[in-house]
Amino acid sequence: MKEEIQKAVEVLRKGGIILYPTDTVWGIGCDATYQEAVAKVYEIKKREDSKSLVLLASDIDMICRYVKEIPEMAVQLVEVNDKPMTIIYPGAMGLAPNAIAEDGTVGIRIPMMDFCCQLASRLGRPIVSTSANISGEPTPKKFAEIPQQIKDAVDHIVDPSLEAGATGQASSIIKVGLDYTIQIIRK
Repeated sequence: MKEEIQKAVEVLRKGGIILYPTDTVWGIGCDATYQEAVAKVYEIKKREDSKSLVLLASDIDMICRYVKEIPEMAVQLVEVNDKPMTIIYPGAMGLAPNAIAEDGTVGIRIPMMDFCCQLASRLGRPIVSTSANISGEPTPKKFAEIPQQIKDAVDHIVDPSLEAGATGQASSIIKVGLDYTIQIIRK
């Protein structure tokens, strides 16, 4: 796993795109602070850049560096969470502009998979994690289901044996406000 993390980090640091397993489904990823790489992810997915992306962070400390103020409710949700959950935070900062939603929010998940946490930690920045499919097409649950068109479009494919432990289900998405509001976007 250490070697796979090193290879992927090298690609990400050069602005490249990776195809990698997450705790949910396979993701197309890049350094979330690199605007050109984020644009390429949208291009690969044939997705409008007005649709926001999910990012993966290694821990809450990393999230603190890219969100102006973390709502207390979000910290509590992260602490009690027992399944993949993406939280939409207000006040995104320090990320590629095209990785931030029009309202200034950003969806970030701390993955429940050692490989992804170590990958983000070694990179030192959040990683884009959008499903490995063309926008509007079914989400592949396993590497074998990923369209060849996606595989051909990325700069590096992480070893498929690392997909063990993935749920095959998209994460829940919860939007949390500084005023203690909570909105469930996806269960």
